[in-house]
Amino acid sequence: MNRLGTIEPGEERATTLAATYFFFALASYFILRAVRDAAGVAAGTGQLPWLFTGTLITTLVMNPIYASVVARLPVRRFIPIVYRVFIALLLVFAGVIKYGPPAWEPYLGPAFWILTSIYSLFIPSVFWGFMADTFNPEQSKRLFGFISVGGTLGAIAGAFLTSQLAQRVGTPVLMIMSVVLLECAVQSTRRFPPSFRADTRARDEAERAVGGSSFAGITHVLSSPYLLGICLYMLMFTIGSTVLYFQQAEIVGARYADREARTAFLATIDTVVQTLTILAQLFVTGRVIKWVGVGFTLAIMPILSLIGFASLGMWATLAVFVVFQVTRRAGEYAFGRPAREVLFTVVAPEDKYKAKNFIDTFVYRGGDQIGAWSYAGLTAAGLAVSTISLLAAPLSAIWLVVAVWLGRQQAQRQLSDF
Repeated sequence: MNRLGTIEPGEERATTLAATYFFFALASYFILRAVRDAAGVAAGTGQLPWLFTGTLITTLVMNPIYASVVARLPVRRFIPIVYRVFIALLLVFAGVIKYGPPAWEPYLGPAFWILTSIYSLFIPSVFWGFMADTFNPEQSKRLFGFISVGGTLGAIAGAFLTSQLAQRVGTPVLMIMSVVLLECAVQSTRRFPPSFRADTRARDEAERAVGGSSFAGITHVLSSPYLLGICLYMLMFTIGSTVLYFQQAEIVGARYADREARTAFLATIDTVVQTLTILAQLFVTGRVIKWVGVGFTLAIMPILSLIGFASLGMWATLAVFVVFQVTRRAGEYAFGRPAREVLFTVVAPEDKYKAKNFIDTFVYRGGDQIGAWSYAGLTAAGLAVSTISLLAAPLSAIWLVVAVWLGRQQAQRQLSDF
């Protein structure tokens, strides 16, 4: 691992456990991702805005409940609770899909889509909050890229299993496999070493409750320009992602009529994305963040999006879509996400779990709403995929400015011990 130039003596155990934890968490999710996306394609662009709305409302309801658990329990006790709630829900869905009456089938697809969309936000948000609380800012720049490799390997494993088994074993069995992997992630937290952070509060976080109010995540975000800046960065990212998701439903849906064929094709894209990502995370991510800084690393995603939407605006074909989707998602996993998580290493311990979770769930889905209903309105006005892509491209310029500003703020807060 030292050949990668990121891990120093004394960090091996924590880094390996973190990567293992992330492996199981993302393997669990990526078994479900292609199933969810196939359900989204089946629903069509006319229904997707309502699915995003349902997800947004659900996250708004869940956030204070989650914050209440965080306030009352030590970190290493509330993480298993959060994950096992999702395990229970997945088991219920697996049973209903397998044995439920046929009359329920029209409602299962949308409900499962909403559940997995929330799952995709809460599971990594809790993980990265734990990482920001464990590693100090200097370590995060070196190690978050390498830790992300564990998640990428998990994503590859989950996507590959789904692409190979979706047409053989069916959705309920895939859900059971996802549950087993998520429980493995829970077990990975049991032997995690103490925090590396110098301040006593952070080191003691594993032994005591985080404290604070159930609505601290919301109030702290609204009172902090830095956290609001992270919100704006997240909104720009999710609006673009949602536009691309709708275009996926149109372009892929037009090519593949069979649900299992769509699932296998989308799982194949996941496999390619994660394979490219792991190479960057192993050999590039840590060095890029350390050499060019957090701000310029955050700027990679706006630049990729500007080029991608402009290209899709000129050539709205499946081939161009696949290239854009693969490069954008690989860029997010390799550069955007690790750099964005570094931003949270310079906030108060309470904000690492409450404000971060609010941003990662409600603000994230708020961007989905803007993107979803905007796309629906533009489609209703008769605009084609290519035209909508050209309209989406200028948002990347705003996104780029926000990225650079956040990088400067992070550096200043680190120097002043925030």
